[in-house]
Amino acid sequence: MATIRSNQNARGAAARRSARGGRMGQISYMRDPDLEHSFEVGDTVEVYCDHEKDKDRIRGWLKGIIVQIDNKMIAVQFRSNVFLTDGWMVPDRILWYPVNSEHIRAMPGKKPKKEKELPDY
Repeated sequence: MATIRSNQNARGAAARRSARGGRMGQISYMRDPDLEHSFEVGDTVEVYCDHEKDKDRIRGWLKGIIVQIDNKMIAVQFRSNVFLTDGWMVPDRILWYPVNSEHIRAMPGKKPKKEKELPDY
């Protein structure tokens, strides 16, 4: 009887998996995200944050490099010390920002790279 029960449990689990789709679906949005800038890993950006300048802690725009992009977040790494809003220094100098944050912007004067369009064959 133990084998019959385990087979029934296995069939039941497979049916439940197939009813749910089995795989994770695409991320759906209520509306398309409005992106002023489309950032890529390696882009140089300016971020409004607490940072160290001439051994003083100030809040202002600081140049950084995008090191990771997620569906919702962008990670920016800096060469100088940066701080969280509650005063703690970030040891790896990486801050995360939402994709649509007003505290991150493309470097002024830098034009986005135009990619060459490849012909369709």
